[in-house]
Amino acid sequence: MTDASLLPPTDLLSPDPHAGRVALRTWLRDWVRWLRGPAPNVRAALARLEAWLTALEGDPAARNRLAQAWQSGSAQGLDWATLLADEGIARRPEFWAEFGHRLRRRLLPVSPETTDASEWFGWVFDDPLDARWLAAVPARQVRRLAGLLAPADGQAALAATLWRPALLDALGVCVAHVVVAGFEPELRHRMSVSAQRGRAFHDLSRRLDALRDAWVTHGRDDPATRAALQALRSGLDECRRAAYTAYAHLDEHGISTAVVFRLRQLRERVLRAKRLLDALASPNEERAALHLLARLVRASHEARRIGPLVARTSQQLAQRVADRNAETGEHYISRNRAEYFAMLRRALGGGAVLGLTTWSKLALGALGLSAFWGGLLAGLNYAAWFVLIMLLHWTVATKQPAMTAPALAARLKHLHSREAVLRFVDEVAHLLRSQVAAIAGNLLAVIPAVLLLDAAARLWRDAPLIDGVKAEQILADHQLWGPTLLLAAGTGILLFVSSLIAGWSENAFVLYRLDSALAHHPAWKRWLGPTRARRWAAWLRANVSGLAANVSLGLLLGVVPALLGFFGVGFDVRHVTLVTGQITAAVASLGPDALLRVDVVSAALAALLVGPINLAVSFSLAFRLALKAQGINAVNRQRIQQALVHRWRKAPGSFLWPPAHEAPPRT
Repeated sequence: MTDASLLPPTDLLSPDPHAGRVALRTWLRDWVRWLRGPAPNVRAALARLEAWLTALEGDPAARNRLAQAWQSGSAQGLDWATLLADEGIARRPEFWAEFGHRLRRRLLPVSPETTDASEWFGWVFDDPLDARWLAAVPARQVRRLAGLLAPADGQAALAATLWRPALLDALGVCVAHVVVAGFEPELRHRMSVSAQRGRAFHDLSRRLDALRDAWVTHGRDDPATRAALQALRSGLDECRRAAYTAYAHLDEHGISTAVVFRLRQLRERVLRAKRLLDALASPNEERAALHLLARLVRASHEARRIGPLVARTSQQLAQRVADRNAETGEHYISRNRAEYFAMLRRALGGGAVLGLTTWSKLALGALGLSAFWGGLLAGLNYAAWFVLIMLLHWTVATKQPAMTAPALAARLKHLHSREAVLRFVDEVAHLLRSQVAAIAGNLLAVIPAVLLLDAAARLWRDAPLIDGVKAEQILADHQLWGPTLLLAAGTGILLFVSSLIAGWSENAFVLYRLDSALAHHPAWKRWLGPTRARRWAAWLRANVSGLAANVSLGLLLGVVPALLGFFGVGFDVRHVTLVTGQITAAVASLGPDALLRVDVVSAALAALLVGPINLAVSFSLAFRLALKAQGINAVNRQRIQQALVHRWRKAPGSFLWPPAHEAPPRT
């Protein structure tokens, strides 16, 4: 006895076969929504489907209306082969084109009059739960439904007239896409020589034709058909392996998001073709059909999401950016006392130059320029001093974490043993000691540098570096209970962004072979001479990351506050060394007695916290990016965390001061 609550409304028992295409599609969508029910419950959905089938089988008139509606409406302008081949796979050949397509699908409603089977399919199955109940429908219910849709020899007729031809045509669509992708110059030129000379893509269409001929001549179960199925499957694997040889070229010569996107499209096409082959060869066509439809529903909802598209396409680029920064970051990690003191000396030099940066920033602020031009000039000022520090091989402490985090994460690839985890903990200790040395060196140098500049100003023009009004304003702006610490976190984000720009710039430099292009450029050779042109090109190749990081960081620190101010968002840079320099200038202007003031003590405490916040934010963002690029799982993250806590409890001093003995060589 069927539960009355499970019975469908009268209008959902069967549609009117003469109602027209839009009405039939609307009925189908309403039927799916009723079947799904108000709550996500697969068992309840299957119970409603059973009740509907039972009610329909007991009503010959309704059963006849359903069969007529299916026969009249199933082939009205919808390409089932394209649906099976394309649903859930990016249709556009470029990332930004696909991004725009998905954005439009999310924002714009779908008309039931569409001739696009993919749009119609997503309009009907508009809930992710549909994939779950479709996959759970038993084969006996599918056979009953097939009989209802085609009463005259229903099951065989439905499979022969719709399902199998659609599968074969969908295979043809997938194979065509794979072949076209394999011959695209942008991808083919990056494949290995053996892959280019191979016949994998040439032979794929021939193997599909052989399968079609065997299917028509011998049927599904003949050995010749089985052999043709296996040959096509092997051909798809060969094409995939040939295309994947392009990754080696990308690793060596830089990542192209367009090529990565095409490789992912090709992979998805190959996987879809193999699933179509599985459905075609399955002896249980009913279960194969439902499983494939369930996959299509999941793929349809995945294809509407923008986040996974960005994540998948950017992962390889993230890995390359992290790898580029890891190479640079190795220079910022000290592993013994000699390297520790060398880092301290470089930081002292950087701090001295940043004292001059503080003076020039205060001087530019006195010009009274408009927000944008003042921000641009301040950014260029920062960039010039940062580049000078780089050229002198000195160090700015807050630039290190975003570079050293990828270098640290690069050592997470082989956490297969306890020794590997302990080596990683050693690297964390080396890194933190390096940061301590860098910050200490910058601060120890910037304070006397600013005091000397203040003394020089007093000798030159009998006035301090800044007047009392400006000094009071600086102290008021840097109070511990004000927005200083939040602004320090924002500055940490800018430090991380500059590291991304550095990695991207170096990747682009390598990808487009600009070092070779410049070395052979006629104008460069004419201006510099052939030997000097090659030398300058090689220097740029070795330093493009540092130049991009320093210039971008300077411009970000100067321009971003001005741009945010245009939108009414108050933001100011809180960089530990620059903050310390400004507070030093303010105290020097007010005199030694100011050291006893509460607001000066508060500003000094805030300055002490700005540095750790700068470092923590930029390092954590860079480390998360590197973890994503390396694919580190949650288990290994937990092992690392436990090992770090154990080291901190056992030897906290190892994170602050290097041991007397030198560390063994890195492996």
